[in-house]
Amino acid sequence: MNTHSDILVCGTGSFAARIVFDIAATAAAPVHVVIAGRNRERLDWLVLAANARASIFATPARFSGVATDLASPDGPAALLEATRPAIVVQAASAQTSSVIATQGDRWSALVAKGGLSATAVFQTRITTRVAQAIASVSPATALVNCCFPDVVNGLIKAGGHAVLAGMGNVAILAHALAGSEQPRPPLKILAHYQNLAAWRQPKQTRTAPPPRVWIDGREIADVYGRFADAKLTPEPVIDISGASGVPLVLAYAANTAWRGHLPGPDGLPGGYPVRLEDRVLSLDLPAGLERSEAIAWNDRFEARNGLTVTPDGEIRYTGQLLEELRAQSPELAAGFHISDLETVFEAMLALRVRLQGTN
Repeated sequence: MNTHSDILVCGTGSFAARIVFDIAATAAAPVHVVIAGRNRERLDWLVLAANARASIFATPARFSGVATDLASPDGPAALLEATRPAIVVQAASAQTSSVIATQGDRWSALVAKGGLSATAVFQTRITTRVAQAIASVSPATALVNCCFPDVVNGLIKAGGHAVLAGMGNVAILAHALAGSEQPRPPLKILAHYQNLAAWRQPKQTRTAPPPRVWIDGREIADVYGRFADAKLTPEPVIDISGASGVPLVLAYAANTAWRGHLPGPDGLPGGYPVRLEDRVLSLDLPAGLERSEAIAWNDRFEARNGLTVTPDGEIRYTGQLLEELRAQSPELAAGFHISDLETVFEAMLALRVRLQGTN
């Protein structure tokens, strides 16, 4: 197998499909995209549909597929050896994002009460294996993690691996808010994934802390009031989140400059305005906002409720999530070191299976 590529997309689910379909429709320069996953029938369809969309929109994008098991210990390394991409978009996960809209079992109830960081271990395993493969086989390749990046990218970094950024979350709000006005304002947003929940509610009930928003360099005092009519769907908003990272990926592959919003840049918590120049990603904060202040603002969400990572790789659960986990498994609630991820994954999987079997 030898399928050198510009972009490697890992995964064949809805999120990966949104990404490859939008690459097909918007690519301005020639680009070869390899899609990888273990479901051969689904993989073949995504390749066919993506190439069809490139034909429809007359773009110079080309797509091919590689059947591989990304969850296997050796699968990611063999894939990276064969493809040698400029950038990997990792969208395969052991936990689907639909859990936020699922009801009827105790696992989904735990996630609803304790927060999405309950799923962080499931979101981290495959991305860690891909990151390890990049480090050993293709260290010049950049990694974009699509799986819960506000939190997981910090775990990847704690494990000693590089991660460029994620997709979605802060970018969902940046584009949803800008797109809700005409003309679209030039805005910059500081937002954590926990800020999204309020925008799924009716405007009259939005009381949680809002994201911080700047327009033309001036911070908006009443964010909920200014963008009152912007409302997200209860289920994952893949049509925005999957699309939001496509301009970055294409810019990185072509080595062109880009500005926008991304979650988890270089493993930081939450999401930020960023800029890409010469394939180096850096924060692009509003004038007067210090880097330390922006990071601290995002970090406080998980410190209050969720999952935090210490500089030496200790993972700790906090707030309501800690209490929910403690009621089900005191051992898991105690936290873990990032080096024990594989063992903790198996224990967390057993807990999820048990709770999904009850209501």
